[in-house]
Amino acid sequence: MPFTISKPLRFGDCDLTGIAYHPAYLSMLVDVNEAMFASTGVTWKEIMFERRLGLPTLSMNILFTKPAMYGDVLDFVVHVRNIGRSSLDLETVVTVRGDVIWTIRQKIVLTSLETHKSTPWPDDIRAGLQMYLETEDA
Repeated sequence: MPFTISKPLRFGDCDLTGIAYHPAYLSMLVDVNEAMFASTGVTWKEIMFERRLGLPTLSMNILFTKPAMYGDVLDFVVHVRNIGRSSLDLETVVTVRGDVIWTIRQKIVLTSLETHKSTPWPDDIRAGLQMYLETEDA
């Protein structure tokens, strides 16, 4: 089952013509990813400041399909495609009124903030993420 959340496209997310400014999408994606982790019971604040772990993005592949306009509500559907030893493969599909606006494939890696090297997912975080795990065939 994917994680879903909706976010309005605000005035500050758009250019002067009212079309979404694509870098704003990345800021929205960070908010969506943060909300997904929080829904598992472990917040980014806990991960980063208490456990001293980081969640950097290793790679992303974005496909923009249609423009979104000021006032649109963007529906984000986050599919967890794979949970590796220390990596997380996400595919997020963003729609407005059912039309795909953009999609992104993203790889996040859990790292130690002390060594800046990858580190295995703690059992509780892995278990929380597994509730969203699905294959591309699902």
